[in-house]
Amino acid sequence: MLGAAATWTLPIFLEKTFFALDAMAADGLTQTVTGKDGTILVVLQMAGGNDGLNMVVPYADDAYHRARPRLGLAAEKILRIDNYAGLNPKLAGLKSLYDEGHLAIIQGVGYPNPNRSHFRSTEIWQTASDADRTLGDGWLGRYFDNCCSGADPTVGVAIGEETPQAFAAKTPTGVTFSRPEQFQWRTSDPKQGRMSAEEMFFRQLNESGAGDEGPAAATDGASIGAIPGKTKSGLSTMDFLQRTALDAQMSSDKILAIARKYKSTVPYPQGQLAASLNIIARMIAGGLATRVYYASQGGFDTHAGQINAHERLMGEFNDAVAAFVADLKQQGNLDRVLLMTFSEFGRRVQENANGGTDHGAAAPMFVLGGAVKPGLFGKYPSLTDLDHGDLKFNTDFRSVYGTVLDKWLKAPSEKVLGRKFSALQIV
Repeated sequence: MLGAAATWTLPIFLEKTFFALDAMAADGLTQTVTGKDGTILVVLQMAGGNDGLNMVVPYADDAYHRARPRLGLAAEKILRIDNYAGLNPKLAGLKSLYDEGHLAIIQGVGYPNPNRSHFRSTEIWQTASDADRTLGDGWLGRYFDNCCSGADPTVGVAIGEETPQAFAAKTPTGVTFSRPEQFQWRTSDPKQGRMSAEEMFFRQLNESGAGDEGPAAATDGASIGAIPGKTKSGLSTMDFLQRTALDAQMSSDKILAIARKYKSTVPYPQGQLAASLNIIARMIAGGLATRVYYASQGGFDTHAGQINAHERLMGEFNDAVAAFVADLKQQGNLDRVLLMTFSEFGRRVQENANGGTDHGAAAPMFVLGGAVKPGLFGKYPSLTDLDHGDLKFNTDFRSVYGTVLDKWLKAPSEKVLGRKFSALQIV
């Protein structure tokens, strides 16, 4: 505007320069909105291979009960969505969100030529690559590169011990914040004779004392806790500092100040996932300039003794997400937040001899928020027409990513994902 006002006094070459710069700005992909005033995406990884058949249950299908004489959930206990499928009994909070119009369930999500390795399949989901192609950059990292140039590093915040490969970018963007539950059991520095500010805050957040049990229960009954996927190595010192700027070990006054600005009256349950979503809710309420948050829940590699382990995980997932949504409602931010779940694969239809299930392929995804178009999307895969014992996918996971990019983050999905995928009417 200043340039336009001054052009009558400027030489012609400067006038042309102003118009050229104005045209570049109009066509630029860099997004000026932030988490303070724009839409926010929360990605929740269910690490280990979540058993989608016992999350969205085909209770009316006899093939389900024949394949799972011990693990199959009784039809009368299912939270019915239609006359074929319903939700696990532990997901009462999610069923309420569905009934309120805040939950979309996408059935049979996967990709061609599925890989049944935890680490390779996680890499495929994190990079949005084809099964026969390896990419170094994550799908969210490419979003940061293409749409968030010059943005604050906190445009992406991951809660975890390591940066997820989804954040890997040509220009390191996004920061990783240590898991909140770690601070429940950290011993205070004896030289200081008192807790650090970070430890004090997280103990208050978790409402827990030093005598609590350790975090081992987070992965009890399974071998996989969380899978970050591969990340680029050889970062410069400045890149490393940028990536870890919010790590509590660096005593970030910024994150503590933001988190302390808001305290919800909504009670959160105990547990790692609840603590992660609690801190994300505080960051959202505090106006942190973040477009993408990333959290994870581990323990889904249920090869043995699945019935109790998976029921516990479903309960933890339900209670944590229900509290998070209630918190966002209280803030008035639910319409600005979209939460999307994913797992690297589902489980096999047939239960195994150890009372568990082995690595499978297709599984459901949940997308929830105030602006979601609710309902069941995609077709439930056949339980008899299988791919070597696994469900066949009918929705490519990159269709979900593409829809979120185009319609929610207002980003060019074709540029981020490499090609255009069919959109879903979920937002």
